[in-house]
Amino acid sequence: MNSLWVTITKAFPPINREGWPFVAIAVILTLVLGLMWQPLFWILLGLTIWVAAFFRDPTRVTPEAEGLVVSPADGRISHLVEVLPPPELGLPAEPMLRISIFMNVFNVHVNRMPITGEIEKMVYTPGKFFNAELDKASEFNERNALLIRHSLGVIGCVQIAGLVARRIVPWTTEGSHLTVGTRFGMIRFGSRLDVFLPLGTVPKVALGQTTLAGETILADLTATGAAKPVFHAA
Repeated sequence: MNSLWVTITKAFPPINREGWPFVAIAVILTLVLGLMWQPLFWILLGLTIWVAAFFRDPTRVTPEAEGLVVSPADGRISHLVEVLPPPELGLPAEPMLRISIFMNVFNVHVNRMPITGEIEKMVYTPGKFFNAELDKASEFNERNALLIRHSLGVIGCVQIAGLVARRIVPWTTEGSHLTVGTRFGMIRFGSRLDVFLPLGTVPKVALGQTTLAGETILADLTATGAAKPVFHAA
């Protein structure tokens, strides 16, 4: 029985609490409108399944070692560039490595801590809703920027709303100390995450590579290879 339950939970990941109101609305609309016109039932049923899938929140096994930076989002590496960090983070006006992860509407949208540390600053900035794949989205789109102080210094992590995304949902506050891989928020319906690392950091991902939140290693800030990762599931 236990093995059957494990198989089911792997095939059908749990739905995050943020998604239950949307799933409930979709189910009600499917039943009510579907009774009026049967073909509409099947269309809305497909939409309901997609809504449930959008808010899925699977367990992830996170590598842990000093200096390891893991992906905060499921998606695709869309940019690897050296740029100035967002001014709201209060970092020096010097270039940093920006790793951008684009999330389409089929990705898991729960965001996870890229490194163990304290949320030293969190700043929400209203803005536009350009396509999140565009480079200018980092500067002009609605966003929520986190400055994370860790054992070796600081990094930035920015949630960016996209063309379809209209709501950034943070689950943390300034002063919180979170472990790498911990869920810290989500963005509804397609978006992007930017991670800002010290200049000279060598990325361990490539353009176009697919990432998994809490699992894919973006970089090693120690760059020594001496720290051996351990893993935890969350």
